[in-house]
Amino acid sequence: MSAMTIVIGSICILAIAYRFYGVFMANKVLRLSDGTVTPAHALADGKNYVPTNRWVVFGHHFAAIAAAGPLVGPVLAAQFGYLPGLLWLLIGAVIGGAVHDMVVLYASMRHDGKSLSEVAKKELGPVAGFCTGLSMLLIITITMAGLSMVVVNALTNNSWGVFTVAMTIPIAMAVGLYYRKSGNLKIASTVGFLFIMLAVFAGPYIQNIPLGHFLTLDAKTLSILLPVYAFFAAALPVWLLLTPRDYLSSFMKIGVFAALIIGVFIVNPMIRMPALTQFTGGGGPVIGGPVWPFISITIACGAISGFHAFVSSGTTPKMLDRWTDIKLVSFGAMLVECLVGIMALIAATALHPADYFAINSVPAVFKTLGMNVVNLPQLNHEIGLGLAGRPGGAVTLAVGMTYIFTSIQWFSHLAPYFFQFVILFEAVFILTAVDAGTRVARYLIQDFFGEFYAPLKRADWLPGSIFASALACLLWGYLLFSGNIGSIWVLFGVSNQLMAAIGLIVGATFVLKIAVRKRYMLTCLIPLAYLYATVNVAGYWMITHVYLNPAAPGFSLLNATLSIIMLILGFVIMVTAIKKWLEMWRESRIDIEELTVG
Repeated sequence: MSAMTIVIGSICILAIAYRFYGVFMANKVLRLSDGTVTPAHALADGKNYVPTNRWVVFGHHFAAIAAAGPLVGPVLAAQFGYLPGLLWLLIGAVIGGAVHDMVVLYASMRHDGKSLSEVAKKELGPVAGFCTGLSMLLIITITMAGLSMVVVNALTNNSWGVFTVAMTIPIAMAVGLYYRKSGNLKIASTVGFLFIMLAVFAGPYIQNIPLGHFLTLDAKTLSILLPVYAFFAAALPVWLLLTPRDYLSSFMKIGVFAALIIGVFIVNPMIRMPALTQFTGGGGPVIGGPVWPFISITIACGAISGFHAFVSSGTTPKMLDRWTDIKLVSFGAMLVECLVGIMALIAATALHPADYFAINSVPAVFKTLGMNVVNLPQLNHEIGLGLAGRPGGAVTLAVGMTYIFTSIQWFSHLAPYFFQFVILFEAVFILTAVDAGTRVARYLIQDFFGEFYAPLKRADWLPGSIFASALACLLWGYLLFSGNIGSIWVLFGVSNQLMAAIGLIVGATFVLKIAVRKRYMLTCLIPLAYLYATVNVAGYWMITHVYLNPAAPGFSLLNATLSIIMLILGFVIMVTAIKKWLEMWRESRIDIEELTVG
């Protein structure tokens, strides 16, 4: 199969889904209307509640939700072949992810931009609200540590990457200040983007000077600096650093994948990975479990992600200028992220299967597969780096994209530059999610502990903001500093999808409450039924086969304990929700009968 066929078909499917299913969700299910002001206007404080241009919010939202999942997840899932990943990306994003993001964002805005735990408390009661809040605190901590670990691995001993990522901070702050003062988005965007590109191209020239040596940092140093940076991103006003940085980063993200799409059309590489591999039943070198449930757990953000619930009930609902912007910002951004995941899948499956497995497996495991590498020695020479035995997905994506770009004659001698640029691109992509995620964690902490000390609930109370930001960074910073990618990432997948299930539970409750036709609740119930079963099967498999298996590389009593706690919390929330749904359904039937009699 050719890559061009997949790209054209996928773009058409996603465009049709946005045009019809997105409109159905907006007009029929949620009945979006600009008749009233949004929380950004009603509660405007210049720090957290700030009415913002919808394209700026789209850039922030897309940058925040599109983290490691759509980049790394599809690459790892390529172990099963290209077909399972492609099908789940398209089906999961349209039926699950886009609906999840849209209903969570709308429900949060209807509750003045409050977090999902606060919405759950109002809609499902205090028990579900408490369990949702505790689940969110656990999951966001694990998520931030997992995402940051990918950034640390990408920037370790990489002065070029550290320099460029660091430069995005003052550039973003300058753009934020200029836009707030002048209101001229075009000039702010153009100048900010040009300065970021200048920083990218200046990176190689600082590697061999004193500044380059100063910025060559080890993993432990980066593990300290990242939480420190995230503290300021969470504590400072949203318009000063977080929003302009994410907005500017979105240009790089969308630009790189637009270039990759163009590259696929020019080169039209063949998909070398078979539709299904021998590892669909389990026992693979990249993912030990079977294709179901682990195709959904591994791909995560590219199709449906609980992390999106944090953003959709965190920063974004406090910034939307109009209610009708919800469709573009939530439904649209999810479909764009799905396309990112499809392009990542293409980049990975365009490699020869033996080369793919050589990169994503440790050498000892690769030897047991009986495969011989094909293009890897040449790629090692062209890029100037030993690529074998670098699991995790990030290097594979960089190699795959480099392979496609350098197949174009004009770029054939630029392999090292493309490889380093993609590594940098991945780091910036993920770091923007860490920015927003830490700020969301701050909101969660303020909501959760505000039950015991009321002033903490005020988002504009400076001491509370500082305390919550510091605590959030300390929690995930500890996991980052003391852990490794193996001990953190395996927990991230299940916890992330569990959070998505919780988001759909709350969303289904809200749709049942507001929808003109109660059957519209099926828009949430159908993906919820699949996802809840998937999460529990995957969680049980991970606990029994990995976390409590002393022979497994991911053996961890802490991870097993956290998994059991989260699955129990999810069960309590589900039982509470079902009771609430039955109660609401009976009340609605009684109302109809009384109306008919009257």
